[in-house]
Amino acid sequence: MQTKLVALAATAILGLTAVSAQAAILDDVKAKGYVQCGVTGGVPGFSAPDANNVWTGIEVDFCRAMAAAIFNDADAVRYTSLTSQERFTALSAGEIDVLSRTTTWTMSRDTQLGISFVGTMFYDGQGFMVRKADGIASALDLSGAAICIESGTTTELNAADYFAANNMEFNTVVFVDQDEVVKAYEDGRCDVYTTDSSALAAERSKFANPDDHIILPEIISKEPLGPVVRAGDTQWFNIARWTYFALLEAEELGVTSANVDEMLGSDNPAIKRLLGVEGDFGTPLGVTKDWAYQIIKLVGNYAETYDRNVGPSTPIGLERGLNALWKDGGIQYAPPIR
Repeated sequence: MQTKLVALAATAILGLTAVSAQAAILDDVKAKGYVQCGVTGGVPGFSAPDANNVWTGIEVDFCRAMAAAIFNDADAVRYTSLTSQERFTALSAGEIDVLSRTTTWTMSRDTQLGISFVGTMFYDGQGFMVRKADGIASALDLSGAAICIESGTTTELNAADYFAANNMEFNTVVFVDQDEVVKAYEDGRCDVYTTDSSALAAERSKFANPDDHIILPEIISKEPLGPVVRAGDTQWFNIARWTYFALLEAEELGVTSANVDEMLGSDNPAIKRLLGVEGDFGTPLGVTKDWAYQIIKLVGNYAETYDRNVGPSTPIGLERGLNALWKDGGIQYAPPIR
C-alpha cells in the first residue's frame, strides 16, 4: 500500500510538473505583458513596418490576434525582424514567443528543429519574376540565366530540383537577406528573382515601375506558410493553433469585426460557442471565455485580414485561390469549436 501511495504521489508530481512546463510560455508572456513576434525585415502585405515603425501584414495580424486572445489588446505585441537564417535559432532560444514570418512547413523543420508548425495561414508556391523587356514567357526558358536567391530557404532547393529535372543550367547569385536579393535584381545583377509567388507580388508592388516586371506562370513547389512555436509547450501551441482556427471559423460563420457585437445575440449555437456566449472554451487554453470575440473585434476574421493586406484591392492584388474557405473552392478549413 505504501509503495502504491508513493507511486501515485510521484505520478501526481510529474503531472503537475508537466502542466507547469506546458504553461511556461503563457506565464512568461503574461508576466511581461506582450507577445514577442518574429517577423520579416519587411515584405508588404505579410509583415512590414511603415515610416513610424508601425507593423502591418497578414502575419502581423496573426500575432495581433494572439495578443487579443491573451490580453484583450491587439497592440500588446513587439516585433523582432529576422532573416531566414536567424529565425529558427531565435525561436529555439526563446528570443521570440512565436515566429510569423513567411516560413514554409516541411518535414525536416517539423521533426528536427524542436519547433511546431501551427497551421497554414497562406498556401503558396515558388515562382519566378523577370523583366518584361527580356521577352521570357516561361520558366523553361531560364536555362543559364543568373537567378537571385536568398540563402537558408526552401527556395534554393526547389529551384535546384526544378532545373535539374528539366536538364537546364542553374546559375545562382545567393544573398543572406531578402532585401539584398531584391536590390541585386533591381540593379541588374541577375536576370531572375525567385521566391514564393506571394512575396514576388509583394516586392514588385514596391518597384518604381511594377508593370515592367512579370511573374512567370509556372509554380514549381508547394509552400504552406504558417506560424511556428517552440515544441514541448502544449498550451502555447494550442493558443496559437486555435487563434488561427478562430479566424477561419469566424469567416465561415459570417462574424466580422463590424457585426461581432450584434452576433452576440445570434441563435446559432456555433456562433454562441465561438463568441463565448455558450460554454467556456477559453479556460482550457489559459485565456478568458470571450477570447475569440476579442480576436474578431480587434483584428477581424481571416477574410478581413487577407483582404486588407494582400487581397485584390491592395497593390499586391492576390486572389484567394487555395486560401479561400473549403466551401468556396479553397482548402482553408477549421475544426469545430465544441
